[in-house]
Amino acid sequence: MLHARRFARLAAVAAVVALAAAGCSIQIKSRPDPSIGSDTMLIAADTGSPTLTRNFNPFLTNARTATPYIYEPLVVVNNLDGAQHPWLASKVAQPNASTIDYTIRTGVKWSDGKAFTPADVAFTFALLKKYPTLDTTGIWQYIGSVSTAGDTVTVHLKSADAPAASIISQVLIVPQHIWKSVKHPNTWLNPNPVGTGPYKLGNFYPQQYSLDKNDLYWQASKVAAKHLILPGSNTQLDVVTKGYDWAYSFISDVKGTWLAANKDNKYWFPPGGTIVLYPNLTKAPFNNLDFRQGLSLALDRKAIGDSAAEGYMQQAGQNGLLLPAQNDLLDPSLPNKGLIAQDTKGALAAFAKAGYTEKGGKLVDAQGNQATLSLMTANGYTDWLRAVQAIQKELGAVGIQVKITQPQPAAYQLALQNGDFDLALGGFGGTGSLYQDFNVALDSSFVKPIGKAAPSNFERFSDKQTDSLLAQFRATTDSSTQKQLGYQLQQVVYDKLPFLSIYYGGSWGLYNTSKFTGWPTAKDPYASPKNYQSTPLLIFTHLKKAKASS
Repeated sequence: MLHARRFARLAAVAAVVALAAAGCSIQIKSRPDPSIGSDTMLIAADTGSPTLTRNFNPFLTNARTATPYIYEPLVVVNNLDGAQHPWLASKVAQPNASTIDYTIRTGVKWSDGKAFTPADVAFTFALLKKYPTLDTTGIWQYIGSVSTAGDTVTVHLKSADAPAASIISQVLIVPQHIWKSVKHPNTWLNPNPVGTGPYKLGNFYPQQYSLDKNDLYWQASKVAAKHLILPGSNTQLDVVTKGYDWAYSFISDVKGTWLAANKDNKYWFPPGGTIVLYPNLTKAPFNNLDFRQGLSLALDRKAIGDSAAEGYMQQAGQNGLLLPAQNDLLDPSLPNKGLIAQDTKGALAAFAKAGYTEKGGKLVDAQGNQATLSLMTANGYTDWLRAVQAIQKELGAVGIQVKITQPQPAAYQLALQNGDFDLALGGFGGTGSLYQDFNVALDSSFVKPIGKAAPSNFERFSDKQTDSLLAQFRATTDSSTQKQLGYQLQQVVYDKLPFLSIYYGGSWGLYNTSKFTGWPTAKDPYASPKNYQSTPLLIFTHLKKAKASS
């Protein structure tokens, strides 16, 4: 999840440098386009390569970013804390761990005026079964069958798997009366989308498109912005100077640039995931817990995070959670909430248990060979590069020789999946579901031989006790039982160090309050500030028109 938006940031790196340089020499001011009305929101969310393709098929990975503003799921999840908001389903019930009952909301219409019904939901699920390439979240690995009765759609799972409901519930629903006639839905671009969401397509050009408020929307009275404009090119200099209302972007020196440009510019950078070190557990010495403990204690996580994210992000605890959003899930028995302090003496003691001692400033094994490793990050991720450089320096201080490798993003991802690395900086979590985050990272069923692509669990952690905990989690719908199992999974992460949590990766929310108020903040964290996937539905229905200044 955490990697999903990083590729779009690469093109903006040069703009970041230019913006930072400009900020040092002149005071940048925002000059909004006067032709954009007070009821219109300018959003930096999409990008053309180099131009925009008119693709609003919600099941294609290259669909326009605003597609989820048009199509809606049964449930919207706040990925910060996992809170589930019934959406096209007015109620979700799990009578047991292998059954999900969705009560479908009545009175909802498609943007063409046709009624939305349970048949649309059943049709959408069947469509993903018939065309597996459209099933990008893999719901049919869980579903055995789907049935309808009145206003209820029942999903019968193949086996007890209570957490699967969260994944299934987030599928975007499409209208049967349109899609049933589409001959090739797996390639169809759906240029004129008809959805249930708050917006419908307005104008579309290769450089920019617009959305207009859907007056038939079932929550129309809650939607303040009547028009949205999404340019296909959004450099960070543009974001600061052209009066954007909402952007999702890391900006260097946000106070001296974004905030200084306009008195109504605000930002909120909550944790959106965790930046971790993945050790390749198939290789020595990383398969030795004592060696991993040494690595962990050698690191000053706060300093690494400060260097990488310019002080905006906090050190992450060795617990797998996003804090403070998931404080209620935190195992109270974890020392200091799982935070690991740098302890050089402790690190050397742990390395000694693993057979490595310090001699002449080098950490050597019994044969006198210096501990040498490669540390991989993706080329172009400037914040991650700063992180691995800090890690290189700190491990060098205990005598480990570290070589940094920077393959291009696609090659980095392939190496991660194939296990072609020693240590790799990567992303963990951020789904809002404790189970999903831990399952993809720890379930041994994802382990593949070196050279074969693993879909997740890149470190190739395999532990029968952990597999048992995950299986027990799947088998129960009782929240208190799940909470206790969550505590035990946190203990696994803390004690066995399958990966090393370093610092939080940010959700880089930039917004302007001159036209619309009610944005998510640290005091009101009802949603992540991201403007992609289904999260914006929570925001669009929460914003209010700003009061005119006197």
